[in-house]
Amino acid sequence: MSGLHVHSTGQGPDLVLLHGWGMHGGVFAELEPRLAAHFRVHRVDLPGHGRSPLSGPFELPALVGQVVAALEGRVAGPALWAGWSLGGMLALQVAAARPDAVDRLVLVASAPRFSRADDWPAGMDPDTLADFGNRLAEDHAGILQRFLALQTFGEPDARSTLRTLRAALDAAPAPDPAALAAGLRILQAVDLRDAWQAVTAPVLLIGGERDRLVHPDALAAAVDLRPQTRCQRIPDAGHAPFVSHPEAVAGAITEFAHGD
Repeated sequence: MSGLHVHSTGQGPDLVLLHGWGMHGGVFAELEPRLAAHFRVHRVDLPGHGRSPLSGPFELPALVGQVVAALEGRVAGPALWAGWSLGGMLALQVAAARPDAVDRLVLVASAPRFSRADDWPAGMDPDTLADFGNRLAEDHAGILQRFLALQTFGEPDARSTLRTLRAALDAAPAPDPAALAAGLRILQAVDLRDAWQAVTAPVLLIGGERDRLVHPDALAAAVDLRPQTRCQRIPDAGHAPFVSHPEAVAGAITEFAHGD
């Protein structure tokens, strides 16, 4: 039995929601009721986050097995999977490793690679991620707050989005520092471009035009690698468009799910 916390609500086709680094499933509070009108929504707390204990390595292959096991008995057949940021990388890994589990895939503010490289210039500065990792042991709460602030940088209503993210973070137990450190290593080092091109399910990318962590150029690069991918950019949104623009994100997911 998996020890992961899963909250399920709504009626309709199954939709799995995976949160980003340092957060938990409750971060989708604004988005969830809009989706639950059309789907049976399952939001998962990843290991070491929210109400899920950390057990075993926090690495993508292991996480695939834990999340899929947690959904057994809840999800009947292939589902729509939607992941935000780090959760999007995990959802992509699920689609590549377990194509039988994924009917359609939505990546929100997420790309096959998070950090910058010579052949991936639109990624986040790896030195910043390394600095976060180096300082995590002494001040993981402060690093989390800094990361939240970066997610809203450049938005017209950044203060409102930041307040919502901070309230969501405070609404559940603090994340396990070991899971935070491992999550940063994924963001800093993992490259899923081969898996990305191998995914057979239809894919939708949703991104904010003002996102400075997963820049719009990173989404464009992902589409270049996989031209059949659909992409929707939301004006004035940053790294958490489902917080700042929940109606637009819910509408894009619903339209994609019901499309050809």
